[in-house]
Amino acid sequence: MAADIAEQPDVYAGVLDHGAPEIARIAAIIAERRPRSIVFTARGTSDHAALYAAYLTEIRLGLPASLASPSVVTVYDARPDWSDSLVIAVSQSGGSPDLAQVVAAARAGGALTLAVTNNPDSRLAAEAELHLDVRAGHERAVAATKTYTAELLTLLLLVEGIRTGTGRLETAEAAALDKLPELAQSVLDDPAVADLAGRYRFASRFVTTGRGYAYPTARETALKLMETSYLPALAFSGADLLHGPLAMADPGVPVLAVVGSGPGGHAMWNVLTRLEKQRADVVIVGAADVPGQTTRLATPAVDERIAALLDILPLQRLALHLANERGENPDAPRGLKKVTETV
Repeated sequence: MAADIAEQPDVYAGVLDHGAPEIARIAAIIAERRPRSIVFTARGTSDHAALYAAYLTEIRLGLPASLASPSVVTVYDARPDWSDSLVIAVSQSGGSPDLAQVVAAARAGGALTLAVTNNPDSRLAAEAELHLDVRAGHERAVAATKTYTAELLTLLLLVEGIRTGTGRLETAEAAALDKLPELAQSVLDDPAVADLAGRYRFASRFVTTGRGYAYPTARETALKLMETSYLPALAFSGADLLHGPLAMADPGVPVLAVVGSGPGGHAMWNVLTRLEKQRADVVIVGAADVPGQTTRLATPAVDERIAALLDILPLQRLALHLANERGENPDAPRGLKKVTETV
């Protein structure tokens, strides 16, 4: 897991240097087809990447986006009308039968279909009309890290390419993303995470939270903590946290709050004020200190869309170090396999 995490700057560089032309080609095809909505389908970690892309779709493209439930097709044998939609399946392995069935049903019903995977030879890639390889390379650990961030970057490039209509990025967007590998390396070089893991070695549960583009980061963090340290971790949108779950916040429950520099981060301030009143133990992930924080894992001040590709990095490392502190093996979580086949 440590090796996978450390490779992410190079994975980013590979996607930007070698994957971008194919992403631009696919984006131009989609822009020409002008779908009226985009439907995502995914499982596990890839579901969080799909949620990030759903935010991108609605904010950047102005198109309705949704996350399809595969069981609608596989368990209930229903066939929603996706004929004017783009259906995107996101899967690291491309090996889950239920996602392949959803894509096959959507394609048969007239939808434009795209598979985003780390395996171009997978069944899912074959079922879809279009395919994008996230180019993450072999992932050693069961817990996904570099494949997740490669999915995020691939989906970001795709949506921004659709937005221009040509598949090519705007100049300012391309310049900002060119800095991503260097920024990622600077985040991974920060030693603060190891100390924080020692502090929370005996924690019994965690809460993770964020809004907008940061919400998928909160969900992915909770999953990593559960996968590697077997800790109950509950992920909430900052808004949802105020609707009841706030009551469980106290000094004994660490709260990992992802707070960016844009609208989503600003929308978290009311949440943080309420957590401060509860005397919660709040760890901020972001570029600036906020009132009531216990500590902060520093990440660069960038656009919130790009921040999602950086904020997850110290949280992946926290999950890794915390598992080691607790005497667990983060490379082989009990009961889990690298490819999970659901129907």
